[in-house]
Amino acid sequence: MIISPAFAQASGGAGGLSSLLPFLLIFVVFYFFLIRPQQKRAKEHREMVNNVKRGDKIVTSGGLLGTVSKSVEGQETVEVEIAKDIKVSVMRTMIADLRDKKDSSKAAKAKEDAPKQGLGALFGKKK
Repeated sequence: MIISPAFAQASGGAGGLSSLLPFLLIFVVFYFFLIRPQQKRAKEHREMVNNVKRGDKIVTSGGLLGTVSKSVEGQETVEVEIAKDIKVSVMRTMIADLRDKKDSSKAAKAKEDAPKQGLGALFGKKK
């Protein structure tokens, strides 16, 4: 017979990198916009929780407001006074926010007098 079978033509070996490029781009975007900021926030929260001291005002993840009355480094709980003579133990990991950190007046004054850096120097308060 004169009719020959029709075979599909072989593709021209498309580059594997060009087909993976959109996926790599999506991963890079996810990393810089979602994963990296979350890791940074988690690290800041860990540092904040580990640096809680007596007299700091905190908010727990349950919404309780209180003042730290006892904080022993290395323990996983702190004692929080939520009202006069009412103290509760709170796990450090359940501290959501540090409302009013107790600073010494010298440290607060030094922070105010410190020269500003970056854009803060350009757009800071005028004296």
